[in-house]
Amino acid sequence: MTDILMPRLSDTMTEGAIATWHKHPGDPVAAGDVLVEIETDKALMEQEAYEPGALTEILVPKGQSAPIGTPIARLTPTTQPSPTTPAADPTGAPIPSATSSAPVDRRPATPLVRRLARERGIDLSTILGSGPSGRIVRADLDTIPALPDTPTSPDIPVTPTGRSADDAREPRAIPFDAIRQSIAARLTESSTTIPTFTATTSADVEDLLTLRTQINQSHTTPNTAASTTPGVRATPSVSATPSATPSATPSATPSTGTTPGTGATPSIGTTPGTDQDPARGTGSIPGMRISLNDLLVRATALALRAHPGINASYSPKDRGQTLLHHRIHVGIAIAAPAGLVVPVIPDADRACVSTISTTTREYVTNAADRRLSTIDLSDGTFTISNLGMYGIEHFTAIINPPQGAILAVGATYHEPTLSNGEWRTRKRLRYTLTADHRIIDGALAAQFLATLTALLENPLRIIA
Repeated sequence: MTDILMPRLSDTMTEGAIATWHKHPGDPVAAGDVLVEIETDKALMEQEAYEPGALTEILVPKGQSAPIGTPIARLTPTTQPSPTTPAADPTGAPIPSATSSAPVDRRPATPLVRRLARERGIDLSTILGSGPSGRIVRADLDTIPALPDTPTSPDIPVTPTGRSADDAREPRAIPFDAIRQSIAARLTESSTTIPTFTATTSADVEDLLTLRTQINQSHTTPNTAASTTPGVRATPSVSATPSATPSATPSATPSTGTTPGTGATPSIGTTPGTDQDPARGTGSIPGMRISLNDLLVRATALALRAHPGINASYSPKDRGQTLLHHRIHVGIAIAAPAGLVVPVIPDADRACVSTISTTTREYVTNAADRRLSTIDLSDGTFTISNLGMYGIEHFTAIINPPQGAILAVGATYHEPTLSNGEWRTRKRLRYTLTADHRIIDGALAAQFLATLTALLENPLRIIA
């Protein structure tokens, strides 16, 4: 008898919830068969069998949780065949081995695809996947008609559950799943154990939005010449250091999105082969659409490179330590149907804007389908939370531990500006840094924000 234990499927996982059992007591199990789908604090993961046998007992039923290392089922290993040759059948036909089984054609597919296939009555072994390495993706199922629904019994009235007869509000209880439970635990930990302060500033992003429009236009217009002159990489300069005053506990939970900017009439030269070509440094891909958030991620990564003390985390080891991270991995808060997730753009300071854009869109799609992997969600050093697409001009975000800071970004807005004695309307963007005061002081936060502002107001530095 072999105990099947709740595995550790992510670096922050402490327990897992059983989403679906694919095998039931008495079912034969081959090595590599999917036994169960486990919902972790980050994603929905499959757990496969490591040895053949028969599932004897399920200890943790569907919908219940168990800590890491707890037995969730028991497996009776298959008896090894005897080395002696089995006796011949009197008819001369060979006697089949009790442990022999037909080979199983198990095509690679995500948990979502397997669930949809079961619901639609589709045999995955008959489908040739169009994904990487032949993986079956959701689009492959959409081309196959589902089997007709089987007759069901008449509807039976269901008595509402989870209501309290003594509560005049008539609440309906919705139990937390593993992801929501993790969100609640981590944000409670953050807001109650991390002393934070916030600093807010804004930038004139009129030129940034114009540059974004030019980049997107260049993706749809073929270039007539190629540049051979190396561009000049500019170093962000800080002309002013805004003051920062420690503030109270953050007041908003981070959410997400990408905020497409609305560009004005192009005013920056676009002659190919010059350092003013807006497509230089973007990794231009035909048909690619760059968002304001993509440029903001790149600018933030460059500002983190200039101020490594922000790209840090706190460690209680010894008398306390500041961990300065050499790599800059920027997390992007995404409001998925299952809850808040923060996939990570690795080495964002070295990634071109088009790479950031492509990766972000893949993350948004995978988050909606619950297909983010633990690698996608691990090792972030800083987080950006953007509510601009909802028209929110300003908010504060809660730090995503163990990171040391988070940037909350609002929507662009028009503001009258006096320039050369004339009043003009310019677009501005307001953003707020929430920082761990144990490792980050107000002056350092102000310097970081000043560098970020200088980059946003001189956007060619972002793609240089």
